[in-house]
Amino acid sequence: MKKRKLGSSGLEVSALGLGCMGMSWSYGAAKDKKEMIGLIRAAVEKGVTFFDTAEVYGPHTNEVLVGEALVPFRNEVVIATKFGLKPASEAEANSRWSVLDSSPAHIRKVVEGSLKRLQTDVIDLYYQHRVDPNVPIEDVAGTVKDLIGEGKVRYFGLSEAGIDTIRRAHAVQPVTALQSEYSLWWREPEKDVIPMLEELGIGFVPFSPLGKGFLTGKMDESTTFDKTDFRSTVPRFNPENLKANQALIDLINQIAAQKKVSPAQVALGWLLAQKAWIIPIPGTTKLHRLEENIGGAEVELTSEDLTQIQEAASKITIQGARYPEEQAKLVGR
Repeated sequence: MKKRKLGSSGLEVSALGLGCMGMSWSYGAAKDKKEMIGLIRAAVEKGVTFFDTAEVYGPHTNEVLVGEALVPFRNEVVIATKFGLKPASEAEANSRWSVLDSSPAHIRKVVEGSLKRLQTDVIDLYYQHRVDPNVPIEDVAGTVKDLIGEGKVRYFGLSEAGIDTIRRAHAVQPVTALQSEYSLWWREPEKDVIPMLEELGIGFVPFSPLGKGFLTGKMDESTTFDKTDFRSTVPRFNPENLKANQALIDLINQIAAQKKVSPAQVALGWLLAQKAWIIPIPGTTKLHRLEENIGGAEVELTSEDLTQIQEAASKITIQGARYPEEQAKLVGR
């Protein structure tokens, strides 16, 4: 697979990474550990070198999974994990995050747990999962800077942070990457975030590049989600909004038919065409979907294709919020 660099940091990774959250958490029951280890290792064999997890996924079990899977390839891959969010109750395996803690003492505590679970002596990319309004971002960046100096972390990242926070953090410790949602059905970052990242030389790691599955074209208003599936709480996935947003799927299907590729590959190809320092991290639990997603890195969209998509997409108004109200409050701080 082709490689890309995360902004001006010099950190080079595969053009597509692998988001591992859904293997353990959030999209229904945890999947078979042995099968998921096999899937992660298959990704490495197919050229993926960038793997994403977090302390809160599981909680903790996803880091254990990723760590075990990547031990044989540790020197060949880049592992990203996150701090600063923890479940409301550690006893509730499917609990959504609700407790913020990015205090320096807490960061120093949890980094040790992540290192142990990942079976490594250094975390390649360490993101603040969500901005904690109770802790100055300068203190967060300074703590990670210290961890970098101690050799426990290589690079610093932020997730779903607002532009002012990113600038303040970057002034203390250069931010290597911002991880936030970005796709054909969530284009808000184009307004202010992407121009600022380009200015500062920060890479962009879009999560949910396939719209949490919607952009694969496999959903419609009859699609239902188990209560353990995060999407059951997301307004954008209620039947009315799924129906209203099918116009975007019709557009993607049209381009896919022209290119003789899948809708998911069009969606990933579109993201990769936006900037050379954008590295999407689609997640999957199925080998054939992994192979399909990797194929998206080979989709070449011409300037005419991109103009066609832009003109058609500009006429489509996406319906529904991308997060429930409480979680929406954690974004863009």
